[in-house]
Amino acid sequence: MYLDDEAAAYHCFKACDKRLADLDSLMTAAKYTQRVSGFGDFVMGRELEAKFRKQASGEPNSIDAVIRADIEVVKELREVFALSFKRLTGQDVESASAIKYAGQA
Repeated sequence: MYLDDEAAAYHCFKACDKRLADLDSLMTAAKYTQRVSGFGDFVMGRELEAKFRKQASGEPNSIDAVIRADIEVVKELREVFALSFKRLTGQDVESASAIKYAGQA
């Protein structure tokens, strides 16, 4: 897949940058979900803590695994948009003038 509009490719690339920053913040916040306590000293309390801890980290569908998968998808999309921009303009999107696209949203 490639875009045939350089402004669209540029804005999609920048949107991916924003999304990656958001996912990074979310990953930082998700680390707090691994701190599970307060269910008591009973066997059932410890089992419940372990269950919540697995949902936070260490399982295929845990919070951190899902966020990491999203990060990989956004990185791949970002690369597609960068290649589209380079194919259209002959320059790397990182070196493109942001001012040129600032008024186009």
